[in-house]
Amino acid sequence: MLFAAAAMTVSAAFAQDINAVTDIFNNAGMELNMGNKEAALTEYQSALAEAEALGEAGAEIASNCKATIPFLMISIANDYIEAKNYDAAYGFLTQAVEAAGLYGEETKAAEAKAKANQVLMAKANDLLKAKDYAGAIDTYSQIMAGDPTNAMAALRLGQAYAATDNNEKAEEALNIAAANGQEKQAYKQLSTIYVKKAAAALKEKKTQEAFELAVKSNEYLENATAVKVAGQAALALGKTNEAIAYLEKYVELSPNAKDANQMRFNIAATAQKSGDKEKAKNYYQQVLSDPKLGAAAKQQFDALNK
Repeated sequence: MLFAAAAMTVSAAFAQDINAVTDIFNNAGMELNMGNKEAALTEYQSALAEAEALGEAGAEIASNCKATIPFLMISIANDYIEAKNYDAAYGFLTQAVEAAGLYGEETKAAEAKAKANQVLMAKANDLLKAKDYAGAIDTYSQIMAGDPTNAMAALRLGQAYAATDNNEKAEEALNIAAANGQEKQAYKQLSTIYVKKAAAALKEKKTQEAFELAVKSNEYLENATAVKVAGQAALALGKTNEAIAYLEKYVELSPNAKDANQMRFNIAATAQKSGDKEKAKNYYQQVLSDPKLGAAAKQQFDALNK
């Protein structure tokens, strides 16, 4: 008699427990239907804990919770992404990766992980666009820590470092980008870094350094500014043939530049000095009509024709 009464008491308590868990689960569904996703998530997590405590009896509810929780975390993250609240979105996505992995939802774990990386990239891109270079560097570095061969993150990390004049770090990141499929854009950035350094060195009369930096810039990407600096530096260093070659390339790349005729005159004078009369005559002739250089060019042109 006592045993039967005890059994009935346990059975009643058990029924109350499963009913309570079912109520929590149903409340979660109602919150979700009303669009209260975060409240629903809290209810599903509570229902899961309670259902697991019931063992086999709560297995079905637990299974449904495990299928729903990662999905719901990703959905909440999507809402935060739309609102550009990347930190909140990333937080829910990392929770989704962990939960999905724990529950055996590998597809959802992979989806959440991929989206988390996209969120970091979007955040970093916005920071870069806003010229928050420190924030951009931190976020791109976070991406690179988890994906060391991410070429786009490396490229933009290099851009952010370059904007802060940290050229050493910029070059390191850009070389990673170049090695992983972003060679064209990375080399363009590297060329820009070196040409700026070359121009600064020439202004400071560090002629040999300016020449070497300009040549390196041009190796990454041929550009008019680099060949001009290389030509001017070579001229100052007495490297006649190299000076002529680089200055000729400059007027080829920028035939209508404001200083193009001055460069033509310099080529002519340098060629004349080195004994190449035909090249000198050719370039003097090209500037005969120049208002400032024409008279001097004509004088030298006439002298070479005697």
